[in-house]
Amino acid sequence: MQVLSRVLAHAVELGKIAGNPCEGIAHLYSNDRSEIIWTDSDIAHIKQTCSAVIAHAVDLAAHTGLRLGDLVKLSWSHVGDDAIILTTGKSKHKREAIIPLYGALREVLARIPKRATTILTSTKRRPWTVDGFGSSFNKAKIDAEMSERDLHFNDLRGTAATKFYVAGFTMREIAETLAWEEESVEKIIRRYVGRNAAIKARIRKLEARE
Repeated sequence: MQVLSRVLAHAVELGKIAGNPCEGIAHLYSNDRSEIIWTDSDIAHIKQTCSAVIAHAVDLAAHTGLRLGDLVKLSWSHVGDDAIILTTGKSKHKREAIIPLYGALREVLARIPKRATTILTSTKRRPWTVDGFGSSFNKAKIDAEMSERDLHFNDLRGTAATKFYVAGFTMREIAETLAWEEESVEKIIRRYVGRNAAIKARIRKLEARE
């Protein structure tokens, strides 16, 4: 829309049109995606038609909460005995994500073939670029008839944050795990963690202390 608006603004300057119809239109994409997540059914749906390499990326994102820019750079050397540890690009490598290697995440990693130093690779067995993966992922959404859904790949971060909360992590623990601000975590939890799930998570915490 920004590109179209600039073209139309130039047309106004040339006297070709009277006004720019893009002016005043609300932006369809918000920079704040903290309250949008992929549900388990959403993930299952896209995996019915997408390639294995896309499915690996979706699973890894949903279990780690890492942004695409960090995922495509994530290497096997970042995987330790107990955690995945790497500095994040969004923080200009000032913050460190420390993701525990829990059972489900170990299973995801075990399913991914080791074809390069990076964990995720394309069908050509080469490391992804952000743009290259983005194009392939958008095609996967179209093939799954999900192109009209307001779900972006990075929204899988919210899926991971919610998973960690239901497992009993505190807001601070989630923020430290994902190298996030606590405020971002709170927005996700308030909107997407159902009351019953939240109550059960608290019950587990209380029973663990008895």
